[in-house]
Amino acid sequence: MHKSEVLKTSRGRIILMDSITKLTPEDEGAMIVSASHGGSSSGEFALEVPVSVVFFNDAGVGRDNAGISALKMLQDHGVAAGTIAHDSGRIGDSQDMWEHGRISHLNGLAGDLGLRTGESVHDALTRLIQ
Repeated sequence: MHKSEVLKTSRGRIILMDSITKLTPEDEGAMIVSASHGGSSSGEFALEVPVSVVFFNDAGVGRDNAGISALKMLQDHGVAAGTIAHDSGRIGDSQDMWEHGRISHLNGLAGDLGLRTGESVHDALTRLIQ
């Protein structure tokens, strides 16, 4: 299971993880790109450690928006969050999502940070941290 810090500046850190279940207290305050689906169970894991931004794979969105349901949950708890389109980054592969992923959905807090759907998650988070 892959987990690595890909960028660190005075403004924060970006960490890639293939599963949101790998989130630990040492990741507090970081920007996370998780290759897990964006469903409610993933949102619950993301709430266990205060992070600044978290991204998931939209898993094709699914029935009743199940693949992106974490976004509202995280918004309600003050966490900026988004998803990466399943057809641009492989679910379960955070490195692929980092290198190729395009933002498909955002909660309001992520939009307030200036993130936009359609942009590369790599470019968006790098811009935030520079």
